[in-house]
Amino acid sequence: MDRKIILAVDDTPGNINVVKSVLSEKYSIMAAINGALALKIVEKQRPDLILLDIMMPEMDGYEVCQKLKANPSTRDIPIIFLTAKSEIKDEAKGLELGAIDYITKPFSPAILAGRVKNHLALKEAQEQLAQQNSQLEQKVVERTMQMEELQDVAMVSMGALAESRDPETGNHIRRTQYYVKLMAEELSKLDKFKDFLTPENITMLYKSAPLHDIGKVGIPDSILLKPGKLTEAEFEVMKLHPTFGHDAIESAIRTMNSNNNFLRFAKEIAYGHHEKWDGSGYPQGLSGDDIPVSSRLMALADVYDALISKRVYKPAFPHEKAVAIIEQGKGSHFDPEMVEAFLRIQESCYATAQKYADD
Repeated sequence: MDRKIILAVDDTPGNINVVKSVLSEKYSIMAAINGALALKIVEKQRPDLILLDIMMPEMDGYEVCQKLKANPSTRDIPIIFLTAKSEIKDEAKGLELGAIDYITKPFSPAILAGRVKNHLALKEAQEQLAQQNSQLEQKVVERTMQMEELQDVAMVSMGALAESRDPETGNHIRRTQYYVKLMAEELSKLDKFKDFLTPENITMLYKSAPLHDIGKVGIPDSILLKPGKLTEAEFEVMKLHPTFGHDAIESAIRTMNSNNNFLRFAKEIAYGHHEKWDGSGYPQGLSGDDIPVSSRLMALADVYDALISKRVYKPAFPHEKAVAIIEQGKGSHFDPEMVEAFLRIQESCYATAQKYADD
């Protein structure tokens, strides 16, 4: 085991020799005859503990202690004042400056050795505890990352399960979650939205967007996969998928003990992405700001992607035509401010659409 290093700082060489005679059998002793030299030594080779005299010329021990404690790289080195100043006010000042102990001269060799041993043991225990805490924190970070990855995989998989029943949708869930993120980041610049659209909430919105059509798993294949226009009765059945999605996610929420923003946003998106700004949407017929922000974002993202994608009932529209249709829906289908935000970042949305285009 490496010997602990102790720095003795005293302007009287005889006092340093006494320290060496008491401690050199167990420890490596370095010496400095003034404060400036002590600081230089500490800078080059950090000791495990410092024995510091107070009454020294030019720079006294109090000042040396202050400088060491003010430096982040040296403030954790234990300092024991070893001094002839024996008044209570002197000891109080030394402890206030950050020293861990105060021993007056003349001192008992056994007391000095015992105090040094105890403080070095305490320092070692603190370092071990700090290392253990660091390792635990790292494990928590790793575990949190694993849980987030599992959450992401589970949500995307569930969304993909719903989309897999509709073979025309392809990369729809991936594209729409990026549109939602791009619009949310743009809207977060506005006073109206900045308190809600925090970086954390934007991430949650991005991660929950793939569940917007999870309710489609409850729609019969004869309707979901019909290669033509739905009848009025069939469309009424199709309009149930937001409610199916809401109920499924609500069931999951009830099994949890904590308030999970991720699932709350997922429920809002699944339930409200077919609501319209003017109240003509479904399933609740909400209007204006009564529609959750998450639902309004998803509504625009969903429609934009549907417009630029090929469907059995329509060809893929050019980006410019899709943007024009979105503009026409401003104030009726869509939140006007979200339309304006979409227009500002439309090129980024189009680039996303091209990056994740269906084969």
